[in-house]
Amino acid sequence: MLALFKFSSLTAFLLAALAVSADNETNMLTGTCIVCHGDSGASAGPAIPNLSSMSPNYLMGAMLAYKYENKDDLKQAIDSDDDFQDVEAFTRESTIMNRIAKGYSEAEIKAIAKYFSEQKLYFAKQSHSQENSQAGRELHEKYCASCHEAEGKSSEGDSGVLAGQWKPYFLYSMTDFLDGNRQMPKKMKIKLNKMIAGSGKQSLEELADYYASISNSLE
Repeated sequence: MLALFKFSSLTAFLLAALAVSADNETNMLTGTCIVCHGDSGASAGPAIPNLSSMSPNYLMGAMLAYKYENKDDLKQAIDSDDDFQDVEAFTRESTIMNRIAKGYSEAEIKAIAKYFSEQKLYFAKQSHSQENSQAGRELHEKYCASCHEAEGKSSEGDSGVLAGQWKPYFLYSMTDFLDGNRQMPKKMKIKLNKMIAGSGKQSLEELADYYASISNSLE
């Protein structure tokens, strides 16, 4: 009986030690990320995106796109790993993230994505135009809601979380999409072009204010 108790105690100790070791490893991996993206993925800088509550597939796709700037290398990396079978990755231009991402292995990218996906959704504290946000809500429902569900708060379907995202970052991203500096899914391209054609580029400002208004209404 004493031997069984000692064995059980030892097992519990080893499991606890393994858990602590795993946490320490994750903290080491994410240490570089939180310098810019904030603790738990809650960015304090308006030009830097919040990462909290993004889906693992979305985050892995972003990191892989930064790591493999060549389209063929990116495709090969995704096709050669079963954990990436549901990942969609689209090329992105970057001056910093491409250099950072190259320093991580695929296994480390998976761990980083898992960590930030498990963090509570952060709503950036920022001002917004009420008039714009009302117009943005209509635009969201018409052009964005089918992929970015629940007012842009959902990560279902591996679309980026838009609610609470920083307005400057959102607008920088939209500019990159429209200028061709960042590739986008075919469905998004069709809807974005249709929205711009019908409502002009002002529609981007209205969407940005709408997503900011959601964060403010929940604070």
